[in-house]
Amino acid sequence: MKRKIDMLEGSAVKSIILFALPIMFSSLLQYNYALVDNIIVGRYVSTDALAAVGNVGSINSFIIGAALGLTSGFTIPVAHAFGARDSKKVAHYSGSSVVVAFTIGVIIVIIAHLVSNPLLRLIGTPDEIIELSASYVNILYFGVPFQMLSNNFTAISRAVGESKKPLYFFTVTVFINFLLDLLFVKTFRWGVEGAAAATLISHITAACLTGFYIFKLNPDVNIKKEDLKPHLKTAFEQIKLGIPVSLQFTITSVGTMALQSAVNSFGANVIAGFTAAGRVENLTNLPMSALGVATQTFVGQNYGAKNYGRITKSVKRIFLLDLGVSVVMSLILYFIGPPMVSIFMKEQNPEIMFAAKRYLLATVQCYSLVAVLFVLRNTLQGLGFTYANMIAGAGEFFGRISIAFIFSKLIGFTAVCYAAPAAWLFADIPLVIIYLIKHKKLNQMQKEKELLE
Repeated sequence: MKRKIDMLEGSAVKSIILFALPIMFSSLLQYNYALVDNIIVGRYVSTDALAAVGNVGSINSFIIGAALGLTSGFTIPVAHAFGARDSKKVAHYSGSSVVVAFTIGVIIVIIAHLVSNPLLRLIGTPDEIIELSASYVNILYFGVPFQMLSNNFTAISRAVGESKKPLYFFTVTVFINFLLDLLFVKTFRWGVEGAAAATLISHITAACLTGFYIFKLNPDVNIKKEDLKPHLKTAFEQIKLGIPVSLQFTITSVGTMALQSAVNSFGANVIAGFTAAGRVENLTNLPMSALGVATQTFVGQNYGAKNYGRITKSVKRIFLLDLGVSVVMSLILYFIGPPMVSIFMKEQNPEIMFAAKRYLLATVQCYSLVAVLFVLRNTLQGLGFTYANMIAGAGEFFGRISIAFIFSKLIGFTAVCYAAPAAWLFADIPLVIIYLIKHKKLNQMQKEKELLE
């Protein structure tokens, strides 16, 4: 099978970096769906509209994040099969993942519409923005099956060593989203509903483009009709891998919703500042996140190829690289973050800027913790130990819950700003322990392999 970037031989760090760059830009483009919505709604509608869109972020993570977490698990066997050079299994697992992803996506749409309004009430959404939040998020949910498909197609592509093509497709969809946002929000004056509709159309386009590539153009994935027939044993195997990742998103999101309820108690201006700063901080997350995703593919393929020693040596180097990247991103966030926050506002608001700066400063002080999280979580996921995601998610949940319900009442908004660092710390602790255990096991497996050779 032809490989775009050879993860099995040569310089591991070079391969991972080259593989990560398109992932980073693809993530940036995907992230622009929410970012463009926030900027255009904030500038052309109102501060309340920006707060309404930002307010649904935690609920969105809870529902859509859980859905997309499943697809991360579905394609782990694809990477293992590709590393083992078994083309039939690559097609089999890829076809199954497509069917399972779309089916679950449709089920989630129905559930999401039933729980969205109660969840908005649960997190204490202010009365002045609750209708706007509901209008926005209920349109977005129709895009869940298409988001799951496009993410699944992208994950298949990456599992077989191709990270560039998804970048091209997401470039097209981001331009579509931007143009439709301007048309629907600025020209047609459709408000938050227009922003949601633009994003929905973009998700549908992304699913069509990435699907066409996987089915028609990718030479390493030859999905046939029989691969698309329901296969319960395979589906169960993939769902078993996907559920812990999904639960990680779900558990983390519950903590985020609890934190959002604490933020909501400070009023619409603080919500808007917290939202804008969070969007900016997410941008500086992307290089570390991309290295993590690339590491997952690298680990998955080499695990399938039984290159256990290559995994342990390379993960150590990537870990050190990601820590260095976190320091650079901290400096960028410190100096460029506040000016970027102002882009979200039609006119300067001191209360919004104060909240945003406090949030950014707390993040900068603890950013290396998230580098540890991305590398170790994705390494374990690539090995197929997705239960580690669920344990890390529980740690994040504890960190955010303790801030939301205890410390925010004692020291106010400053506590809220340190919720993410606390979550990263409590996730990192179990991940380090689990990885050290698996690291020892991989070294033992490598020695056994060498003895047999």
